Amino acid sequence: MAEDRRDITQLPDLAQTAGRVAPVRSRMPVYRDLMPPCNHACPAGENIQDWLRLLKAGDAEGAWRRLTEENPFPAIHGRVCYHPCETACNRTELDSSVSIHGVERYLGDLALEEDWRFTRPVAESGRSVLVIGAGPSGLAAAYHLARLGHRVEIRDSSPQPGGMMRYGIPEYRLPRDVLDAEIARLGDLGVEIVTDHTVTDLLAEQQEGGFDAVFIAIGAHLSKRVDIPTQDASRIVDAVSFLRGVASGERPVMGRRVAVYGGGNTAMDAARTARRLGATETVVVYRRTSEQMPAHVEERADAEREGVTMNWLRTITAVDDAVTVEIMELDENGKARGTGRFEKLAADTVILALGQEADTGFLHGISGLRFEDGVMHVDPDTLMSDVPGLFAGGDAVPSERTVTVGVGHGKRAARNIDAYLEAAPLPPKVRKPVATFGSMHLWYFGDARRRSQPQLDPGSRVAAFDEVVGGLSDAQALFEARRCLSCGNCFECDGCLGSCPEDAIIKLGRGHRYRYDYARCTGCGTCAEQCPVNAIEMIRER
Repeated sequence: MAEDRRDITQLPDLAQTAGRVAPVRSRMPVYRDLMPPCNHACPAGENIQDWLRLLKAGDAEGAWRRLTEENPFPAIHGRVCYHPCETACNRTELDSSVSIHGVERYLGDLALEEDWRFTRPVAESGRSVLVIGAGPSGLAAAYHLARLGHRVEIRDSSPQPGGMMRYGIPEYRLPRDVLDAEIARLGDLGVEIVTDHTVTDLLAEQQEGGFDAVFIAIGAHLSKRVDIPTQDASRIVDAVSFLRGVASGERPVMGRRVAVYGGGNTAMDAARTARRLGATETVVVYRRTSEQMPAHVEERADAEREGVTMNWLRTITAVDDAVTVEIMELDENGKARGTGRFEKLAADTVILALGQEADTGFLHGISGLRFEDGVMHVDPDTLMSDVPGLFAGGDAVPSERTVTVGVGHGKRAARNIDAYLEAAPLPPKVRKPVATFGSMHLWYFGDARRRSQPQLDPGSRVAAFDEVVGGLSDAQALFEARRCLSCGNCFECDGCLGSCPEDAIIKLGRGHRYRYDYARCTGCGTCAEQCPVNAIEMIRER
């Protein structure tokens, strides 16, 4: 037998020996778990594939509990998240992505209907954390900190918690009863929320309250301003104040014609809200092209369906009897520049939606803090500032300003705050390879086209602030969960078991997958070649 042994370093590349069996086995199969692309793309760090698996198995409550291990607000996120997970979904290469946000909303709504509650931790740490801001990032941080046993108090300057989820996102996208119910559930964990409280001296409040650490999660509630010559300033309002007022119950008179200046999601919300307040002609004025518009495609499409028109390559220069706009053009670098040609636009009200800023002024007196473009400088991994024990996230730091990014920051900050309080390093992150579509062998899928959520007719939407998009039914949610391809992770299809010519694979029982009998295995690779989800790897024999 000794003469049959060869130096494995001299063997040909494994990829070139697929399907061949040598006198001495040169390679062996192993089961592995890869990173699903949906999980990889989720800013909140949800294990999407796993909670879809649980729902697929008929365990809806288990799926909700798995989901809320990472994100406490599925009913909210299922409505307002821009679901980058679906953009990354490998199923798009076959027909269309799994409706992940639709299933997430389904689980969130079902939990509210069934009154599923969070379980309070048994042990308390004896440590306390102050959170400034009751928006998505602050609420998420409080949730995760409380689950770790810490006492948490949130202080917010607004009359009600929710931040921009309440005062920026209109009711037709996020009903307030849903928002209130998911926030109220934090009380089960002992989280205390103090509203109508404006913090002016952070260090004093920290010391007086005996807090061991602070998380700053103030939202971007200040509108960026631009000087526009006008004879009547009352005709110009900023989008943040406008949306906040409407969310607080105000119904301002906008006139019949409204112009919205800006191209982001806030501009779309302002334009759609103006339509619901009676504006019959609503136009968005944007200085660049449609391809350069920062608003999400879905937001713009919904605005256009509701009668909002888009005026590209235009910039407002004056507001008098009419709005004066300059026609723009793109230079050789794709940047918009003025042409010196002007047009007149009729508008009773102009809403400025040119971006938002966080009000960090009350922090500037703290020695050691650094600021960049109006937001705090923090370590990008830990979210701790240069002042030990002072963390920040969400709109208060450089980041994409979405609800899901804010929730992800809150979770990350909570884990790092916990490590700081315990003086213990976080375990190193294990970064698994992402399961790509090209690496899979999808022999088992059939025609399973995505189920659609019901929507109000565009003509009736603008009559009120009723929710525009409905939820999936029980059957639709289950169907969508079953559409998941389980990319990179074994789902016990028995393909390997049936394909092995040596009966070298042993089934361990439902939920326990399989193992190899390497005494029988010849290393032929048939199991790996047929595995639909690329959960088997052929490695060199050791």
